[in-house]
Amino acid sequence: MKILYAFQGTGNGHIARAQEIVPILKKHVSVDTLISGHQSQLKADFDVNFHYKGISLLYNKTGGLSYRKTFTDNNFLEAAKTIKEIDLSGYDLIINDYEPITGWASKLKKYPMIELSHQASMLFKETPKPAKKDFLGELVLKYYVPSERRIGFHFENYHPQIKKPVIRRKIRNLNPDKKGFYLVYLPSFSDENIINVLKQIPVEWKIFSKYSKLQFKDGNVEVFPIDEIQYLKYFENCDGILCNAGFETPAEALFMDKKLFVIPIHNQYEQECNACALDKMGIPNSKVLKLEEIRNWVASDQHLKVNYPDDIEEILLNEVLTL
Repeated sequence: MKILYAFQGTGNGHIARAQEIVPILKKHVSVDTLISGHQSQLKADFDVNFHYKGISLLYNKTGGLSYRKTFTDNNFLEAAKTIKEIDLSGYDLIINDYEPITGWASKLKKYPMIELSHQASMLFKETPKPAKKDFLGELVLKYYVPSERRIGFHFENYHPQIKKPVIRRKIRNLNPDKKGFYLVYLPSFSDENIINVLKQIPVEWKIFSKYSKLQFKDGNVEVFPIDEIQYLKYFENCDGILCNAGFETPAEALFMDKKLFVIPIHNQYEQECNACALDKMGIPNSKVLKLEEIRNWVASDQHLKVNYPDDIEEILLNEVLTL
């Protein structure tokens, strides 16, 4: 059996999940990999066979999705040409983690495909959503990667086809501790915006920034360029995580029993849905960097026990590779 594992390069979550899933697949079948998108800070730790620029969601420095940059900085004609020309007929199955090139090619040319992604969970009516629906956001979730067969990942099993998060081995192998500092990963905000708020809360903050090329300190706030090894070290020993309302980072924080506060990216409907789901679990969130809310969170004794089993190989063997 020959598989193409296609994943999205926007953000870090898709690559983090691929780091766990691809080696498992390679134990059982022949696997090629394909990535599209250009906004990830993580690097794949396996060989990627095909790279496409694809379509990435782009943000401004105040935490919002920028429709202008998304439409002007992506080449939609090139993406359409790639979809028309790409030949995937040599694969028995395409496993798609929210990757639009192979998603649309599979729909138009009838290639066998299953979507295996967090975004797939959003298409089940049981998944928590904000009371006020976002019409454009719903369209993006439904049509960015069109799929007829799907398995989703989410914080809880809202539907039989929604599984618990895939926690990568690099996280499972850590020995969590709490050493009095807080970790920050808010790539949709500028460093200056974050520092101006967090300097007013007298605890130690470690910010990982996609903008800074050098490590520097400003009072009780220390800023680091993106480095996975150093990030995991601080992740292991922090008291809590302040991050956007993506999926993988909050899931890993919950798995590690870390305090968690999320800020959904403005105009990013998927993150608003994630924040809604976390809110129902008792995890605080805010639309913006609000000083008093973050100060109260730091002072709180937040604790939430989750059970995220190491069952992705079983899911792949019993529910994916049998198709």
